[in-house]
Amino acid sequence: MVSQSVILVLSSLGLAQAIFLMVYLLSLKKGNRTANLFLALIILGLTARIGKAVLNTQIHLEAWQRNLGISAILLVGPMLWFYGKAILQRQKTFGKRLVFHLMPFVLFAGGCALIPNRFDFISKVIYLSVFLHLAFYVALSTYSLQRERKRTSRPLFVWYRNLVLGVGLICVFYIGHFFHVIPFYIGGAIFFSFLIYCFSFLLLKRHNFTLEKYQNSKLDSTASKELIMKIKVLFEKEEVYLNSKLTLEKVSTLAGTSSRNVSRAINEHDGTNFSDFVNAYRIEKAKNLLVDKAYAKEKIAAIAYDCGFGNVTSFNLAFKAATKQTPSSYRSTSGQVST
Repeated sequence: MVSQSVILVLSSLGLAQAIFLMVYLLSLKKGNRTANLFLALIILGLTARIGKAVLNTQIHLEAWQRNLGISAILLVGPMLWFYGKAILQRQKTFGKRLVFHLMPFVLFAGGCALIPNRFDFISKVIYLSVFLHLAFYVALSTYSLQRERKRTSRPLFVWYRNLVLGVGLICVFYIGHFFHVIPFYIGGAIFFSFLIYCFSFLLLKRHNFTLEKYQNSKLDSTASKELIMKIKVLFEKEEVYLNSKLTLEKVSTLAGTSSRNVSRAINEHDGTNFSDFVNAYRIEKAKNLLVDKAYAKEKIAAIAYDCGFGNVTSFNLAFKAATKQTPSSYRSTSGQVST
């Protein structure tokens, strides 16, 4: 009884969080609103299906109510595929194609009172067909993802891949339960709750994974890799970071591209912003100078300026954040005499 209560609470929390996430996506005014709508509908479809599973374990549902919950799965697949087109291929209009792909959902939901759901052979075939429909779109979305891989930024690729994987695992769970391979029926709701909280955390933390930040950039994956290599040559061989007045605009000029592309390349491949990227090189240089015998009598302030920092305060703060030590203590523990 206790375990059932815990499962019910966890499932209900997942459903509540899913509703919150839908509202959040629909409330976003900036970015790709079409893509946000598709994502909200994916969550809506999964929420309706999982909600049906949770209710079905607690109360008796009529056949049409069970069918209505099942019909939501026919919404998830097409929305998953069109969401991929919206964010990977940046499509904004879909027209009659969208209507065509939504027809199975519209017909099933509209005829939920007429469709058999008596746990007989026909009912089982219909139930399995619904999830095979979802499996088809998961496969189609996977194909689209692989086809667009080289033209898609790394964060966007990972986000959509994880979404497809999550939906695919839910599909596998229910098909597995249908064939009695997975006996724990309510487990789908538990996994859904876990999935929703993971997506919510990442979406809110990074504001949709900053997917829209570089949406209008023409920099593809290959060009992005080439650019970050060019940037690192500027930093590692030419040591441009030693200039205390170095800016994103100056680096972009040296790299022969736009500031937006430089920022994107650094974000995608190093997972950081331009300021932290520059400071990482300066701190590494400072660490080397602090343990260099030739700089044993050099003041900390002089080393800070030699490494490109504009003032000692920012150097101390950045150094301690990176090493958990002050420059003086780092020098002391490395065998040098502090000054």
